[in-house]
Amino acid sequence: MAKDEKKSAWKEFFWNPRTREFCGRTASSWGLILLFYLAFYIFLAGLFALTMYVMLQTLDDHRPTYQDRLSTPGMMIRPKGDQLEIAYTVEFTETWERYVQALNNFLSPYNDSVQAQKNYECKPDRYFIQEDSGSLKNFPKRSCQFNRTILEDCSGLTDRYYGYNEGKPCVIIKLNRVIGLLPTKDGQPPYVTCGAKKYKVGKDEWADDSDKLGELAYFPPNGTFNLMYYPYYGKKAQVNYSQPLVAIKFLNITMNEEVNVECKINSNAIPEGTERDKFAGRVSFKLRINSRD
Repeated sequence: MAKDEKKSAWKEFFWNPRTREFCGRTASSWGLILLFYLAFYIFLAGLFALTMYVMLQTLDDHRPTYQDRLSTPGMMIRPKGDQLEIAYTVEFTETWERYVQALNNFLSPYNDSVQAQKNYECKPDRYFIQEDSGSLKNFPKRSCQFNRTILEDCSGLTDRYYGYNEGKPCVIIKLNRVIGLLPTKDGQPPYVTCGAKKYKVGKDEWADDSDKLGELAYFPPNGTFNLMYYPYYGKKAQVNYSQPLVAIKFLNITMNEEVNVECKINSNAIPEGTERDKFAGRVSFKLRINSRD
């Protein structure tokens, strides 16, 4: 009996034929509730849209309104290898051809013919400033040519194997793009230097591979980044921008030994990186060139 009464009460809750209520509310009550929530969510959507609209009015499509950038840009190498380690055997082509292919792919946009079509011949050794003129926006901004031939022996043009087949490999250094960066204060261009990286061998003992590194050759000469490639104005403002590169050729590195190398940027306007960020203003990598001879 009690079971039937409980079942009847549930049925009456869902639909009461006497009061014509569904789940305890009449149709007009349900209509008012739905109307209220519809208006409420329309209001929220409108408020969100208005907030987004106001925020977007403060943004520039070509340059960040607020730029919280690193004071020291990062560096990277090409080819990267596995975990920044370049290892191969001179006599076995299959061990180094992937590095050659990676360099070919990376340098193809720097072909002189491509650069001549897209970019301009700029005056070297000074900043290429392209500011806006009042409300008149200077877009798109021009970019300077960085021709592949600048890399000379490491361009892949005079030596299509970049020295890998002779145990004298080329490694290319690039400095990460930072909008508005002026990398020097006195007109002296920033330059790259490479040397043996120190590593820990004991509790308080350090060692390096200076005796294994051998002689290095830099392209362009002195490993400089010419000032005409700065400042960088952003991907949308400079759609054809070509990052300047520096190539290092290892002329007589010790064979069959792992060599720890560190390259860093030198400039009076770029602070030195810290141990906390190993890619800030420098890059470390390993080279191991094996030979059966």
